[in-house]
Amino acid sequence: MPSKYQMFDRNRLSLLPLAQRIHDVDLTQVLSLGQTPVAFDNPDLPAVAQAVIAAKKRGATVALMMGAHVIKQGLSRYVIDMIRRGWVSVIGMNGACSIHDFEMARIGATYESVAKYISAGQFGLWNETGQLNDIVQAGNAEGLGYGEAVGRFVSRSDFPNKDVSIFAAAYECNVPATVHIGIGYDIIHQHPNFNAAAVGEASYRDFLIYAKTIENLDGGVLLCVGSAVMGPEVYLKALAMARNVAASQGRFITKITSAVFDLLHLSGDLHAEAPKDKPEYYYRPYKTILVRTVKDGGKSYYIRGDHRGTIPALHRLLCKMKI
Repeated sequence: MPSKYQMFDRNRLSLLPLAQRIHDVDLTQVLSLGQTPVAFDNPDLPAVAQAVIAAKKRGATVALMMGAHVIKQGLSRYVIDMIRRGWVSVIGMNGACSIHDFEMARIGATYESVAKYISAGQFGLWNETGQLNDIVQAGNAEGLGYGEAVGRFVSRSDFPNKDVSIFAAAYECNVPATVHIGIGYDIIHQHPNFNAAAVGEASYRDFLIYAKTIENLDGGVLLCVGSAVMGPEVYLKALAMARNVAASQGRFITKITSAVFDLLHLSGDLHAEAPKDKPEYYYRPYKTILVRTVKDGGKSYYIRGDHRGTIPALHRLLCKMKI
């Protein structure tokens, strides 16, 4: 029996070509390796880099969770180099990452002005970006995850800027790039060709791929960069699954080094939960990544700063330490 409520008819939407869109970010803002526009130093950063080195030497997982502002701030080449050097084992991202990565590879520009286009009712309604729906749906029909489908397509495409695609690099290096969507979060969910069942299945497959890598996190590293909700929440569920299976096998996943890279100012003891009457308590990376998931034998660090300073600084340290 169908719903008793009326639904929006997406076939009434008017989509425009990307050529008509004004973009806030283009290739000129994508940093080259070695380019560090923001000076940064943190006494805990060497410990994070050392943990990555130690994890890779012992064959443990180094998981990177990231939000789309990493791409917006021009750091794709840094992430790609970390992939190609074997410094990360898996990259978990939200749907926005796939959109901005795809647009940048295809047309060398991304990020529309929400303020401008929401007023006109055109926000997110661009023809070429909607191709992502077809790509993921086709990949899902073959049993691929969301990120693998996007990475394979971009890698095999003739897109002029695919060298700045994180997804293409991950696919080529056999590093899982997993995409964890929320239905209605992303602009491509507005499009008439969005198939929630297929895209949802592909994203769930990515979640299981991600969870499998977390089974090897004992002695490993979790890096959460600019992801206040998706990163900690997906990680929390995957870690619970991995620990559940490990316990049945007489193993433990406790020796974890985690690091949160963000802008929010946190005060007090960052290794103890903030009181519930404090706003910091509701910042998920704090209680989930810095406290709860490492309290049984792990370590955690909070690296506060602009991504254009923190990520190049971490990359520079890893290069010096020569994994």
